[in-house]
Amino acid sequence: MVQSEQKGSPVTLVLMVASAAIGGTLQYGYNLAIMNAPTVFIQTFINETFLERWDIQLEDYQVTVVWTIIVSIFSLGGFAGALIAGPMTIRYGRKKCLLLNNVFLMSGALLALGSRAAKSFEMIILSRVLIGINAGISMNVQPMYFGESAPKHLRGAISLSSAVFTAFGVVLGQVVGLREILGSESCWQYLLASNAIPGFIQLVTLPWFPESPRYLLIDRGDEKACIDALRRLRGCEVQSGELDEILQEQAETRGMGPSRPWELFTDRSVRWQLISVIVLSSAMQLCGNDSIYFYASYVFKEAGISEDQIQYATIGTGTCEFTACIMCNLLVERKGRRFMLMGGFILMTVWAVIFTVALSFQSYISWMPYVNMTCIFTYILSFGMGPAGVTGVLPTEIFNQTARPAAYMIAGSMMWLNLFFVGMIFPFIMSGLSDYCFVPFGASCLLSALFVGFFLPETKGKSLSIIAGEFQKLNFRGFEPQHPSQYHRGKACLSTAL
Repeated sequence: MVQSEQKGSPVTLVLMVASAAIGGTLQYGYNLAIMNAPTVFIQTFINETFLERWDIQLEDYQVTVVWTIIVSIFSLGGFAGALIAGPMTIRYGRKKCLLLNNVFLMSGALLALGSRAAKSFEMIILSRVLIGINAGISMNVQPMYFGESAPKHLRGAISLSSAVFTAFGVVLGQVVGLREILGSESCWQYLLASNAIPGFIQLVTLPWFPESPRYLLIDRGDEKACIDALRRLRGCEVQSGELDEILQEQAETRGMGPSRPWELFTDRSVRWQLISVIVLSSAMQLCGNDSIYFYASYVFKEAGISEDQIQYATIGTGTCEFTACIMCNLLVERKGRRFMLMGGFILMTVWAVIFTVALSFQSYISWMPYVNMTCIFTYILSFGMGPAGVTGVLPTEIFNQTARPAAYMIAGSMMWLNLFFVGMIFPFIMSGLSDYCFVPFGASCLLSALFVGFFLPETKGKSLSIIAGEFQKLNFRGFEPQHPSQYHRGKACLSTAL
């Protein structure tokens, strides 16, 4: 039975979000953060392993190379996860995919736990690959699951909760990594394996919640299961308007198989949607924000912060992003996606310039290290206010059900490849450019702000047909279609989106 007016309390939806995210995007933030605290201990472990096995004393730069491989290999695992996330969601669905994803997490945690006893830094590397695969899958699947399960008036807030949980994971990882907890020399292997705990919580709780209603109806054709999922998620009888929207999307995509990533590259009707996703997903990492969590010790040493204060300063970075993501969640439906993205990148550019100037004067002014630390915090705060929250929502809003998994595969691939690239070169940028280490990141932020300002349409408060029309002005600029269907093909891709 469907009703048109009755509304309920979506408690089940909120609990589902918490269950999916605690073993999902929270893991990404958590695993970014926990690698900073044991830096010195794992580097010592690497040196001791080489000395014991092959009687080789590594030079400092050789230890740094091995360490950057351990840190950055997480990104290659994430890239692999992003590639397999699309096929997994099509075959198993959104919820079951998240549950199966914990196989990679638990395997990686076991390898990390046993690495010290086995005297094998290779086990740490393999562990980071598996945990990266877990993060790569969850970073793609979770926003899809949320966007397809939330009602229209809550879709922005629910989708942005992925970024909130990522930031919370960073803070949690930084706190757990304190020397007083698991960040000591004797406990680093337990710190690396502690990510199994949120994964276990998800395994216990997520099976109690329904699958994505859109997946159930559009992909599986099960209208009864869709209605039941909507009823549970909304806490009331299904509203006819919402069900009609999903039925309309089912009708318009009938006979269309899931798009493959390479098909999107050859489809002119989604050209600028794809360019937007690629540019902004890459900008997420080329701005250097996430690499700060990998190498917080390097950054704060460069900024002039004393050794005994660094571990507490790093908690401030995660707290800044967590606070900013919550603020972004509250503001995005008022200010819009475009405003939040462009504003965030512009502010990051400003803080990168101020940070560069402050670094140049820190040897002359005694209080300049505090200005440097403030710039780092505000840089991360600006990232959380816009790019961190909004970027992951865009593929859900501008691609339809058949193209969305492929779009997320491409977006995730670009994010992880750029994270690997920046993660590998970050320590060398810090040492090579010294006072000018944030110039490349500031330039990336400026270019990203210009792209958003010139090319990205606003999606807030607009129907998807209007958004589609705005994209088609870019997609078919200078092109005169010989048949109307050539023009409306792209509009059809968006008119069936969420």
